[in-house]
Amino acid sequence: MRLTFIGKDPGSNPTGSPTVYRTDRESWVVQGWVVTDPETLAQMDIPEGESCVEIPDRMIPFFRQGDSGVDNG
Repeated sequence: MRLTFIGKDPGSNPTGSPTVYRTDRESWVVQGWVVTDPETLAQMDIPEGESCVEIPDRMIPFFRQGDSGVDNG
């Protein structure tokens, strides 16, 4: 899988995480805060081999279907 960097959270300091990537498989990879709260995890059905991360609403503009969303200008 090839990743294309889309953007880091502009409101998160000092690391700029979460981060959004576009793949060459028509999908997204999101780096975010690990969800560890047992009560929250109990509300989801997460299969073996999957996980979940949390990202803030301000990251949603980075998701643009069918486009890498990269804007270097």
